[in-house]
Amino acid sequence: MKTYDAVVVGAGHNGLTTAAFLAKAGLDVVCVEKNDYIGGAAVSRKLHEDWIYSNCSYVCSLLRPEIFRALELHRHGLQVTPFGGSLTFMENGDYYGSYHDPEVAYRERARFSRRDADAYERYRSDTMRQCRIIRDFLLSTPPDPTSFRPKDLLGLMQIGRKFLEVGEDRIYETIRFWTMSVAEYLDEYFETDVIKAAMSGSGIIGTALGIHSPGTAYVLLHHYMGDVDGNVGSWGFARGGMGAVSGAIAGAFQSYGGELRTEAGVDKIIVRNGNARGVGLENGDEILANIVVSAMDVKRTFLNCMDRSDVDEDFYTRVENFKIRGSSGKLNIALDGLPTFPALPEGNSLHISDMHFIDSMERMERAYDDWKAGTWSKDPYIDMVIPTTVDPTMAPPGKHFMSCFIQYCPHKLEGRDWTDPEREAFARTVIDQIANYSPDFKKLILHYEVRTPADIEEQIGITEGNIFHGELTMDQLLFNRPVPGYAQYRAPVAGLYMCGSSTHPGGGVMAAPGANAAREILADLKRPNTVPENFGDD
Repeated sequence: MKTYDAVVVGAGHNGLTTAAFLAKAGLDVVCVEKNDYIGGAAVSRKLHEDWIYSNCSYVCSLLRPEIFRALELHRHGLQVTPFGGSLTFMENGDYYGSYHDPEVAYRERARFSRRDADAYERYRSDTMRQCRIIRDFLLSTPPDPTSFRPKDLLGLMQIGRKFLEVGEDRIYETIRFWTMSVAEYLDEYFETDVIKAAMSGSGIIGTALGIHSPGTAYVLLHHYMGDVDGNVGSWGFARGGMGAVSGAIAGAFQSYGGELRTEAGVDKIIVRNGNARGVGLENGDEILANIVVSAMDVKRTFLNCMDRSDVDEDFYTRVENFKIRGSSGKLNIALDGLPTFPALPEGNSLHISDMHFIDSMERMERAYDDWKAGTWSKDPYIDMVIPTTVDPTMAPPGKHFMSCFIQYCPHKLEGRDWTDPEREAFARTVIDQIANYSPDFKKLILHYEVRTPADIEEQIGITEGNIFHGELTMDQLLFNRPVPGYAQYRAPVAGLYMCGSSTHPGGGVMAAPGANAAREILADLKRPNTVPENFGDD
């Protein structure tokens, strides 16, 4: 039986990134995927006639440009088209728009509050300062603070240097920022409720926390760290849907000689004499390899696919305690035409923005209260986009695809499994909220797909359907992610590595965890490094 240099478990974008960099370095690599399609959460699927659904992740920004260049993803068809601004509809018939044009954006804020319009530049400057601190470490391995190895000492020194550069006063602000709630953070700059509500959404998307929960200011920052065409904080649509990202990385992987197998779900990671030696598939086949790399989340890797006796008991307990809670749902909709929104003037650029339907901080927090009670939000926070307004490849001419990302939606309803009528009631809640602002919306619906966290877990394999593979709170970041002492992509079993979003720097279609893991693997194998690394030089 053939023995590969490496087997990568999971053909999501991180698994494919690790596989591509290993193959680029000359390793014989096979990447296995349980579904009959690749991409994990970054997929494009035909689920209704000629419509293409980005049925999990839906916008692109966090993908690191260094990885794009290193794998030459443009050669494999990846194009990202920016889209403009965001929009929050108000119950009184008005709306608040966030525009890319600074002068237009200032006038819009001043329409509600001149004080808030003036405060925005201070807010943006302070937030981007925090962004620059963390962005410099996205494509680097977290240093081990308990280690005296030169590489770890250098890493700690680089972190220290970044903090020294911002000055003593800013250090205090940074420590506060990383631990405070998004509501508290926004209160320090703004007075207008709808402006704060519009901005607070980035602090709770994909997170089992509310706007008043400590740590959500950092989640807001996590969504600001990306860029499109060099514009930090911008977002865009991958042409052809989010599967274009995974498809381009897979194309790079295969161009380097990598082997990709679908319908090859992994049942267990094979450990012999304390060393990972391959994987056992659900169909009974085995794939042998000198190293195993798991792109699965940390719970699925160690609690589902390994014998408990293969890892230390303390490590196993820490994995059990890792916070990875389902809180987000999706509704993907095929439309017979473009919905109208009477509140928006005709020709307004916000028609191609992402849209929201909660206009107050109280409503934002009440949506979270429903999740805490074990049910979906009856007045949900929806992040709604219509990619076909800028990418006509995703639907037939004159038709459209709508993606609705919903906070909050629990993995289980009051501790029990979802029923079909309850899934339908959840969908109607979302549809009714949008219809409150678009009178022709319902009659344009041709088909929709409902995805609860339980559906995402079942179909993709992410524990509880948590899109970040674990909460992005201070106790689960940097050298604590996923488990203290194991943040450098190596597992407590020789020859076993982790490359999924449960590792630093976390979730989103970023590919940084996959790239960082590949760098560490190549270092252990003493192979030439093919992976970009930076400390602020991007």
